[in-house]
Amino acid sequence: MEVILRQDVEKVGLRGEVVDVAPGFARNYLLPRKLAETATPAKVAELRKLEDKRARHEAQSFEQAQEILQRVEAAELRFDVPAGETGTLFGSVTATDVAERLWETEKVRIDRRKLDLPESIKRIGRYQIPVELFADVTATLRIAVVPEGGELPPQEELDAIAAAEAEAEAAAQAEAEAEHEAAEAEIEAVVEAEEEVEPDPEAEAEQVPDDAFDRAADAADELPADAEQQPDRPES
Repeated sequence: MEVILRQDVEKVGLRGEVVDVAPGFARNYLLPRKLAETATPAKVAELRKLEDKRARHEAQSFEQAQEILQRVEAAELRFDVPAGETGTLFGSVTATDVAERLWETEKVRIDRRKLDLPESIKRIGRYQIPVELFADVTATLRIAVVPEGGELPPQEELDAIAAAEAEAEAAAQAEAEAEHEAAEAEIEAVVEAEEEVEPDPEAEAEQVPDDAFDRAADAADELPADAEQQPDRPES
């Protein structure tokens, strides 16, 4: 099923792109959350016109790309976003957000798909994002993601916060892996114990019950005394 994304969706696509997704994923996730809309022929045609218009503002030659590179690297994009005490954003800064802010502030149009931003930005901080402007021309775009109503702390503090969070995540991951291994070991121990006590049908068939000997002995005791002796064979 083809849909037009209304927001950047990680591992799916960028806003304004036409993507082909599973019908269930579209009906149960993208469409109810207004992350996408159905790709009708009219909407797709309108989208293509807009993309062609934007493309005319991008670098069309090596020389143009060199000029744009200087403008891009001289600028710093600032995003004031809601964030928690640890610096984690309540939302994210996406490739589409960066491309649109660069156009708004610097009137520079870039292909957001050529931003080296594999995932959206989810923490405050200063970022340097490579962006390909033209063949063999790559600029470094500086971005400041600032907590709303405040300013960025010194870089040393940002690094310390990031390191502490990474350490906490690593510890949580290690604990989860240890619990998983312990659970697997417990399951294996139970399975091995069950295999040890599981009766062997063939062995049971060959084994004579203990009480069979007792019953045979009792039967022998009940026989008459003369029955225990074999009669003498007559002499010929």
